[in-house]
Amino acid sequence: MKKIIVSLLCLLVSLIDTSAQCTYKNQAFSGYEGINYNLYFNWQFVWIKAGTASMVTQPFAYHGKKAFRSSLVTKSSQRVDKYFMMRDTIMAYFSHELTPLYYRKGAREGKRYYVDEVWYTYPNGKCKTTLKHLNSDGSRDRQEYTYNTCVSDMINSFQRVRNYDTSGWKVGHTEQISIAGGSQLAKARIVYKGKKEVKADNGKKYNCLVLSYMELDDKKYKEIVRFYVTDDKRHIPIRLDLNLRFGSAKAFLSSIKN
Repeated sequence: MKKIIVSLLCLLVSLIDTSAQCTYKNQAFSGYEGINYNLYFNWQFVWIKAGTASMVTQPFAYHGKKAFRSSLVTKSSQRVDKYFMMRDTIMAYFSHELTPLYYRKGAREGKRYYVDEVWYTYPNGKCKTTLKHLNSDGSRDRQEYTYNTCVSDMINSFQRVRNYDTSGWKVGHTEQISIAGGSQLAKARIVYKGKKEVKADNGKKYNCLVLSYMELDDKKYKEIVRFYVTDDKRHIPIRLDLNLRFGSAKAFLSSIKN
């Protein structure tokens, strides 16, 4: 009987720990939030305006339950389309406690088009992901993985970062993140780079925290995007510096509605 009780207690603790890892206190947003950006590409050492991006977060229903939906849409201009067309739509659903529920990325980058999807469920206190991938040639892949820890995706991770308590952080402070991927969890990290005043395309200046999102690639962490968020509880993204396959890009806030 004693062994059974101990086993039940251990199981209960594991369920509580896993559940806690998949939830996060949200105070960055509560209702509709729409942010628009101007995109700039580095073309032969010159920065040119190359398109627009928008990020919308709003309350939504997911399978009949209250949730949030965040979508990020990027679109290159006709001028840039002649050299490299970019049409990306990234969308994610998550609970009010930021628990991941669903993720989708549809991307047309040059001549390549693909779709990634992830469904999240939480059986027996674990995190189960179902991944589907549509390749450029029309072929499809499907995998399922179950983890003992909670995993996330790019959009959900970004919204969690916005809710970090950064008080007391020093330059170099690092937060580890597990990203939904294959049988081996994709490793990523957020590194605090300090503070900087940023002038947005709406003509205003903002005091920002500088954060670097890095992914593990060939045993080394590579910076994917460096983003500048307001130095307050909302951590609104004002500027993003992106390292792309074909070069680099920047996005500056042009307007915000919330």
